Amino acid sequence: MNERLTGIKEVVRTKYNLIAKQSREQNQTSCCGSTDCCTDIEYTLFNDDYSKLKGYNPDADLGLGCGIPTEHAEIRKGDTVLDLGSGAGNDAFVARSLVGEEGRVIGLDFAGAMLTKAKNNARKLGFTNVEFISGDIEEMPLEDSTIDVVISNCVLNLVPDKEKAFTQIYRVLKPTGHFCVSDVVISGDLPEPLVKDAAMYAGCVSGAMKKEEYLQVISSAGFKNIQIRKEKEVKLPDELLLKYLNENELRDFKMNKVGIYSITVFAKK
Repeated sequence: MNERLTGIKEVVRTKYNLIAKQSREQNQTSCCGSTDCCTDIEYTLFNDDYSKLKGYNPDADLGLGCGIPTEHAEIRKGDTVLDLGSGAGNDAFVARSLVGEEGRVIGLDFAGAMLTKAKNNARKLGFTNVEFISGDIEEMPLEDSTIDVVISNCVLNLVPDKEKAFTQIYRVLKPTGHFCVSDVVISGDLPEPLVKDAAMYAGCVSGAMKKEEYLQVISSAGFKNIQIRKEKEVKLPDELLLKYLNENELRDFKMNKVGIYSITVFAKK
């Protein structure tokens, strides 16, 4: 992996370790909670409301998602579910309510502070069939063909090598398995100042692929029956864009109709 992508991984890890140490309210009011971090995108632009879902735990909800993949993941009682980039455990705990006592949920994350927070949340809830493990999505520490359903929420756009990520998802799924992920994609071309900014990458924008390319990566990994189950456009506020673009560039950005979208994608192995 080249030096820039390795550096971006460390920016993402550092940022999410910082976010893990704060409340949802702090993250929403101070970007990622540090004065040198407020060039980042505010997650309220992406996040959906989980509060009425069975299994929801407010301590695990840091407001970092861009959809609710469990709503479309066709999770059944007794399934083994893998949540990629599980954070403080928000989606994992909702998935646990769907698999029941006889199922199992594994959360994978590479940010140590997030893992600590998730494990503490699971312990408080008394769950014995939810496990949080350390690992890189590009090289998952899991055996082949062991997972029924893979979910992920606004995380795969943060992975530099998305081809490798989806190949790994394919590897760990059982032959009858499937995935459902919420992610950020774009239409059109992002301006260079956005593409090259590591903070915007960590904020889920500059690392986003074009939608058609994203779907092609999924297909190339071997997946079938690829469906977009939900899609919504995300509007970046002018005050955020003006941190990267001048007035003329902002005008061109809007005239070129660059679209940023949250999509929830389902596909079968």
